[in-house]
Amino acid sequence: MSIAKLEVLGKIAASGLVAVIRADSPEQAERIAEACALGGVAAIEITYTVPGATRVIEHLAKKVSSQILLGAGTVLDSETARIAILAGAHFVVSPALNPETARLCNRYQVPYMPGAGTIGEVIAAMECGADIVKVFPGEILGPAFVKAVKGPLPQAQLMPTGGVSIENVAEWMKAGAFAVGAGGNLTAGGKTGDFKSITHLARQFVEKIKEARGR
Repeated sequence: MSIAKLEVLGKIAASGLVAVIRADSPEQAERIAEACALGGVAAIEITYTVPGATRVIEHLAKKVSSQILLGAGTVLDSETARIAILAGAHFVVSPALNPETARLCNRYQVPYMPGAGTIGEVIAAMECGADIVKVFPGEILGPAFVKAVKGPLPQAQLMPTGGVSIENVAEWMKAGAFAVGAGGNLTAGGKTGDFKSITHLARQFVEKIKEARGR
């Protein structure tokens, strides 16, 4: 594991929050990223459902990568993962495990976070070298799933994504989540130009995570 990889994982662990960003333009994504950084978010994830996602990652890598970690989300195959890494992504997220993507990310020492919805899928992801396992869809599985998995697998580093809100983030953390992925519940203000609301919510998220961790 390289120093860079350790640094990426360390920053995500310290903040406990990854912002999932869907934007209409690189400029909008940049402003959301800046608002998240001001609020103490460690990392943002640009999903490949965004048109021109690679260009957005490239743009943000030049503008804000010194302020906040950049990730690529909804990565379905190793080809997309490689493109994203070359564009400047510091980590790669998938909705489900893809072994070829896991191998590629391990080869280049880039953290890989595949989705899992059963304990068998969590184990398979860990066996493929996933550094963090994305619990997905979080709104269906709930914090009880994280707590249940952490019983036999205390070493699992789980990141619920989907359905994470300011109202339930403490519950997720107390259940044993390593970090959480927050999308529309955090970044919705970007669609109306209310970037201050994103910074405010981000600070609330980070503070609630600290409280839940007993810090």
